[in-house]
Amino acid sequence: MSKNKLRLVLDDNLGIPKYQQIINAVTEGLENNVLKIGDSLPSINAFSKDYGMARDTVFKAYSQLKKDGIIKSTPNKGYFISGNSIKVLLVLDTFKAYKEVLYGAFINNLPDNIIVDLQFHHYNPDNFKTIFRNTKGKYYKYVVMGFNHKEVPRVLSEIDKDKLLLIDWNIHSNSDHNYVFQDFGKAFYEALVSIKDSLKKYRSLSFIYPEFTYHPKETLVFFEKFCKEHQFHYNIVENSKAFKVESGKAYISVSDRILGKFLEQCRDMGFEPGEDVGFLSYNETPMKKFIYKGITVVSTNFETLGVKAAEFITSHEPMKHYVPTKITIRESL
Repeated sequence: MSKNKLRLVLDDNLGIPKYQQIINAVTEGLENNVLKIGDSLPSINAFSKDYGMARDTVFKAYSQLKKDGIIKSTPNKGYFISGNSIKVLLVLDTFKAYKEVLYGAFINNLPDNIIVDLQFHHYNPDNFKTIFRNTKGKYYKYVVMGFNHKEVPRVLSEIDKDKLLLIDWNIHSNSDHNYVFQDFGKAFYEALVSIKDSLKKYRSLSFIYPEFTYHPKETLVFFEKFCKEHQFHYNIVENSKAFKVESGKAYISVSDRILGKFLEQCRDMGFEPGEDVGFLSYNETPMKKFIYKGITVVSTNFETLGVKAAEFITSHEPMKHYVPTKITIRESL
């Protein structure tokens, strides 16, 4: 195989070690079908001479490629492509049941040669910076769930936009970014409008937005907009300790901990969900259709979100997509 087929262009301004640039050139060559299984690679000495770099640098790159199962070496024959594994990085906020649905759909819609490394930032800017400082240039593509912090856009700006997909929340994005988002504002408002008649049997609506949540506050803005425009009495509770279930009220919450407290208080006070009180839970999970007699949910489709993210990995096309939000009516409302 000639060095031209490898298409390696070293760039000292990228801030990516040269050994990693070699690895990237090989994996991108595989992804673009420029390199194929069985193709030979230059010897370490030849590579070092052709590209004017230290032998140790080439050796380090080849060693990592061997470890990843992409190349093999044969005595007296040199190095050759033995596999076509490609690594991508998926960065989520925290692990919850609905994130498991997203992750499962993402993994299940990727070909077998795609290796996914999963990391969590836990809304911690230092964690976020460390993840990308340690992974810069090491992955074919990056799928990232961001959060509201001033350091996030600076970190994201260091990733090639063509390799980056932002998912879930439209925060710190611009027109150049690839994305698969849900809408926490207008779509939520329209979902409430669709069940307006079901909500009217309750004397007031209460949105429980506990102090430990990171859910976008945009949802609260559109909750108030809905209540005012459709003449619902309402309140917003941001202190979870102040949450107390009252007969004749319907509750909306972004937290499954609050859902647990709601059901516990209903049991203790003899309230029947869906009759004496109502509950609308944010984010569908596989178990909510079975909890009690079924919990009404407002949610985007996390399976679709995962499928679209996988499509970005396997396609060379830009990705700009919003996943719809809908309400699934069950016995709790």
